[in-house]
Amino acid sequence: MLSEVEQKVLEAVDDEQVVAVLRELVQIPSVDGTAAEVDVQAWCAERLGVLGLAVDHWEVDLPALTADPGFPGWEVERERAWGCVGVLGGDGTPGLILNGHVDVVPPGDLAQWPGRDPFSARVADGVMWGRGTCDMKGGVAAILGSVAAIVAAGVELRKPLAVHTVFGEEDGGAGAFATLQRGHTSEACLIAEPTAGAVIPANAGSLTFRLEVPGLATHGSTRSRGVSAIEKFTVLQNALQALETERNRDPHPLLAHLDLANPLSVGTIQAGDWASTVPDLLVAEGRYGVRLGESVATARAAFEAAIAEACAKDDWLRDHPATVTWPGGEFASGLLPDNDALLSDTLQAASDTGVPTPPVKGAPYGSDLRQYAAAGIATLQYGPGDVRYAHAADEHVHLAEVLHATRTYALLALRRCT
Repeated sequence: MLSEVEQKVLEAVDDEQVVAVLRELVQIPSVDGTAAEVDVQAWCAERLGVLGLAVDHWEVDLPALTADPGFPGWEVERERAWGCVGVLGGDGTPGLILNGHVDVVPPGDLAQWPGRDPFSARVADGVMWGRGTCDMKGGVAAILGSVAAIVAAGVELRKPLAVHTVFGEEDGGAGAFATLQRGHTSEACLIAEPTAGAVIPANAGSLTFRLEVPGLATHGSTRSRGVSAIEKFTVLQNALQALETERNRDPHPLLAHLDLANPLSVGTIQAGDWASTVPDLLVAEGRYGVRLGESVATARAAFEAAIAEACAKDDWLRDHPATVTWPGGEFASGLLPDNDALLSDTLQAASDTGVPTPPVKGAPYGSDLRQYAAAGIATLQYGPGDVRYAHAADEHVHLAEVLHATRTYALLALRRCT
């Protein structure tokens, strides 16, 4: 049963304004590492200020950030980056953070996009299409809409409500790291990532690996004099497939619904520089899953041991072993503590706004959840959209899901902060 105040806040949600905000956000092409990644943070800071929040909008000291021993890494260089936090009402430590990242991945082949404009924010039949609609500006628009409703209803919060918009989530989480390093904390955090109707209290982690496999060059007509790096990579590929199988035995219960809880995937391969030359080097990069509760160091050690063992069994690789390095972002796993009230509070808020009680599942991808959890902040994910459409040319979000999330966040914020 909703209280009078809760009902008043839900009635204050402005559906048209939420959709308009989402359209404006999507039309800012905030691809990681571009100037628009700075622009979108300025837009968020201005919007939060208009809503009456106390705003901390600061330029991040990137040399200091990247030199920090805990820096999670990134895959694109940035010359500038800005943090953005808004705080509404109350005194002391916020009762809740509503978090959303505002960076998006590149759109890829424009010919695959309807109209060839990935940032058009086209709406048809209750669906908005475009890069970032699902991942995760739909969630950010819902956050802003929930805060706007609380402000419009004139509710005074006993504990502060914080909004964190962060950059660089897609390539490692530098924005969340910078925000936490600046001292912005809370009792709990909801991240508005797309969850396809589920509540996600746990993320497996992921790492990017690079394998450099040596060979011995010779003319292709005398290939038996040389050693093909491509052929030697197949030795290591077999070892990686066996490693994936082993690491997916007995998955964590929250990940048992997945066919692969901890995927290992080779994403790029580069070898050779001439068609009639036996290649003397192959470089492969890929994605390697970190198990729930496993440290990044332990995960890396397992990968490196599998490669070393495979090399030791091969006549060429024994004396010319492949090298393993770890470029890019570092996504540890993250988990909400057992029986934390944030889970039941979120489930109740979602069902009180008109949907069946959401299922509770873990996710196989990394996110900023692990950074907030590592900082001692109870954290989970619940948001509009389906991650299957993130990063795709058919990226979209159903506006009904965005509006449902808006109301859910408003109820959760009221209950955690009043």
